[in-house]
Amino acid sequence: MNQFGDVMEICLLAGEIMLKYGAETYRVEETMERMAAAREMVEVHSFVTPTGIFLSFKSPKQGNYERTRVVRVDQRLIDLNKVTMVNDLSRRFVDAQIPIREAMKELKQIDKQKMNYPVYVQHIAAGAASGSFAVLFGGELVDIFPAFLAGVFVNISLLLLEKYLKVKFIAELLAAFVGGVVAITVVRFGFGANLDSIIIGALMPLVPGLPLTNAARDIMAGDLIAGVGRGAEATLTALSIATGIAFAISILL
Repeated sequence: MNQFGDVMEICLLAGEIMLKYGAETYRVEETMERMAAAREMVEVHSFVTPTGIFLSFKSPKQGNYERTRVVRVDQRLIDLNKVTMVNDLSRRFVDAQIPIREAMKELKQIDKQKMNYPVYVQHIAAGAASGSFAVLFGGELVDIFPAFLAGVFVNISLLLLEKYLKVKFIAELLAAFVGGVVAITVVRFGFGANLDSIIIGALMPLVPGLPLTNAARDIMAGDLIAGVGRGAEATLTALSIATGIAFAISILL
């Protein structure tokens, strides 16, 4: 593949990784544009939505031949470490500290790299966050363990359900239902004092904090389509959580 095509591929892969793992829309666009311009491409235009990337530019060395590519991004996960790694690579690429072939190889390694923390650590962290939020929202010290336990079950349920369900919002709804069932059951067995605080804490691992933040930042940056899209996704997640916990409460209380 010639350099023209290589630059297109590496820009799109960098943008796809960043968008997939939680970067803001304007940051994805800026990164691709800077990387293309660093290899003497002109009239660089990028347009990014939460589900797709559009990129086009011209090469003066090839008679101003223009190339346009579109990449669809179906997965939306959260791994800000990968976003940081791509940012670092893009800076080295722009400063000509790394050749195109090596940069492409490193990007593929970043994309395939597993999460920094094993799954059990993620579950423990979710439980710890749930227990802390239970106290923060008015609970007592005796509410930490029930919230911790419910938060762990919520995180386990979410990760398992996302493997088998294509609709993300249904997985979140069912995970919220599981969290509500565990919280209510544990309180009925005499553990914990404030059911409301325990339920709120248990649901915190599901709260779409990053999508809401990115939606606000995209709107402020002028990316209205991406901002509204991310905001709609966060709203649907919130509705799924509310529906799941409402089912649990209506059945068990």
